[in-house]
Formats: sequence, C-alpha cells, structure tokens
Amino acid sequence: MRRMANASEALRILGIDHDAGRLYLALLESAPAPLGEIGTAAGLEGPELTAAYGELVAAGLASVAVDGHDVVSPLPPAAGLEMLGRHRAAELDESRIAVGGAFESFRRQRLAAHRDDLVEVVTGDAIGPRMRQAWASAREQIRQFDSPPYFPIPGATDDALATLARGVTQRVVYSRESLEHPGTLEAVIEPCIEAGEQARVLPSVPVKLVIIDDAYALVSLSIKEADVHNTMLIVQPCGLFSALVALFEQAWHNALPFHGRTPRPGGLLPADRRLLWLLAGGASDDVIAREIGVSRRTLFRRVQILMARLGATSRFQMALQAQRCGWL
Repeated sequence: MRRMANASEALRILGIDHDAGRLYLALLESAPAPLGEIGTAAGLEGPELTAAYGELVAAGLASVAVDGHDVVSPLPPAAGLEMLGRHRAAELDESRIAVGGAFESFRRQRLAAHRDDLVEVVTGDAIGPRMRQAWASAREQIRQFDSPPYFPIPGATDDALATLARGVTQRVVYSRESLEHPGTLEAVIEPCIEAGEQARVLPSVPVKLVIIDDAYALVSLSIKEADVHNTMLIVQPCGLFSALVALFEQAWHNALPFHGRTPRPGGLLPADRRLLWLLAGGASDDVIAREIGVSRRTLFRRVQILMARLGATSRFQMALQAQRCGWL
C-alpha cells in the first residue's frame, strides 16, 4: 500500500490526480485488458472510472476507450509528458505574471499612499549579516527557492543546521543548477536533508527567495548571466509578500521530492539509490557520473541494469517502478 502511495505521489507531481494515478498503475500492471477489469483492479467503477480514464487519455498516457468493454493499454509516455511539461511551464508563467501584477498594484496603491518601509533594499556586504539574522529569527518555518549564483556567506550551512536543530521546519525547492553547482550537493544540500530539511527539485526556480515564517521575505536581485548576487529585497507582509508565498507553495506542489543520501528501504545499493535520486532530480548524466564517481559508460551500464531489474523500457517508467518498489 505504501509503495502504491509513493507511485501515486510521483504521478501527482506530473498533474495526475489520485484516482487517475491508481488507474494508471493498474493499467501498467494488468493491460492489455478490458477497461472494466482495469477499473476493478483500481477500485473504480461507473462515473469515477470514466473520469479517471478520461484524464489518462487526455494526458496522452492511455489508449481511447468507447465503453467499459474495450480492451485498453498504456501508451508510450513521451508525448504525454511533453504535454504535462508544457502545462506546468504555463502555470509557472501565470505565477510570474501574478507576482509582477501584485508588485505593480503594491507599488501604485501602497507606496504612493504611505511611507511605510514595506520593501527594503540591501546591497553588498550587508547581505550576509541580514541573511544570517533571518535564519536566526525564524520560529516556525523557512521556505526557500535555491539556485546559483550564491552570495558567499561564511557559516551559512551551519546556520541552516542550527535552525533545523531548533525544530524549525525548512522546505527548500532546489533548481537543477543547485545540484550541478560544484560542491553544493555534498557540502550543503545533503547535510541539511540528513538533518531534517524537506527538499524538492525543479528544472528551474522562478526567483531566489527565502520566506521567514509569515513575517517577511528575502528576494535576490541576482544577475544569473553574470553570476552576480549583490542586491536583495526584504519584503514585509503586503500583496507582494502574499504573491511570493503563493508562488512558493505552487512550485512546492509541482516539484519532485529529493532525499539525497537518506537511507530508504528497498534492497538497493546506496550508490544505485543515489543514482536514481539524481536522475529523478533532473541532473545531467555528466553530473550524476561525477557525483557517484563513475565514468559515463559505467553510468549508462548501471542505468540499463536498473531498468532491466525493474522491467522498464524508459527512464520515466524506471522512475515510476522505483517509486512502487520503495527505492525512492
């Protein structure tokens, strides 16, 4: 049952709801077979079965069925994943527009009418102390988007570990570039995960952001192309702050969980589990090979062995099967 829940979570991240996720797993297990039989295996019937299967068809993951007696089967997921990926990209674009609109509204309505310091600009050497102060001030939770470029702050990882030790919940969405940035995975990300940080990964994050409790947010005005991070906004509760919180929660919902080196049951070698998590996190083959200490050729061979063990014909199917086996 727990493995089924893990696989359903993987499908949910792709935008497939709970019932459709159960049905897809039953489809992978039993197809080709009549739709009614697949529905019975998933515990669905009638309108619920019709709606769930219709979602799979719309996502390009299953063949079309006219009625419950049709023999159905899963489709190669490449086209469906492309559709889902575009849908997620559109959602992030809408979120960026919402944040921009909220800021414009804030600027026109609040700053024009009041002289409250709702947004403070911090630059240069003042950034490090303010960020350390922010971590120390957290009482309940920290929410963060993490991506290069990084501002050099001595002791930043120790501050994060100390915050976790105080019982503060820390949720971080890392970009793929964070995993690929030299030294960041082993020296920063994995120690925090082992200390209790909840981490997820997206191909990219819309902004470098830290939200402290429901009190204020730190927003980097970094220049990615020049690898420069020398200006930061501190945003107090207002329309812009609410939009930043909503943007984080939507990205967190869509991101893939990442557990680093954390031990998990499932009878898998630690190096292979690490390989799977890096692969699921979107890291490139070069980065994965470097992180687990093998050549690209050896990495390819290991991936092929894992696919064979899981009975998978693609990396996507391997990820789903690994979730079901409790390997991720």
